[in-house]
Amino acid sequence: MISEISLLVARCLKGHQAAFSELVGRYQGAVYRLCMRMLGHRQDAEDATQETFVRVANSLHHWDNERSFEPWLMTIAGNRCRTKLARRARQLKVTSLDYPIADQSHLQLQAQQLAEEVDLLLQDLRPEWRRAFLLFYQRQMAYCEIAEELDVPLGTVKTWVHRARRELVARLSERESIQLRP
Repeated sequence: MISEISLLVARCLKGHQAAFSELVGRYQGAVYRLCMRMLGHRQDAEDATQETFVRVANSLHHWDNERSFEPWLMTIAGNRCRTKLARRARQLKVTSLDYPIADQSHLQLQAQQLAEEVDLLLQDLRPEWRRAFLLFYQRQMAYCEIAEELDVPLGTVKTWVHRARRELVARLSERESIQLRP
């Protein structure tokens, strides 16, 4: 038996604007509430909600109608929020009255050296781990999007990203302890 949401999605995929409007109407409140909880700002939540439904419109053909629609939708919304939070964090400028300007340039140099070191360590990772890690952190793709891109199961992508992250942390910690020894 085909569910009501499957029929609605099928109509959306055939280009029925009214069907997509109905889909948005059903889930807009729940998506907005999730975005508001995650982002804490009304305007950001509204933007993330709109971005979610744009992403849904572009990715609806990827939804597996054997699975529940709402968790898939909320995953997209959560990913949009995490992307906004990451952008917000990058836009914040670190300023401190305690440090002279010369110290700030030293911090920039350290950050650049760390970035170079991470790039070198990434080259030593298994290629599939590295690719999943970079898609997740550099391109800020959702796990489900990475799974589609790499044509592997969702759980595999999560495992690869986790193992790459764990390996990088371990190697950075190991290098840090070597540098600290007299």
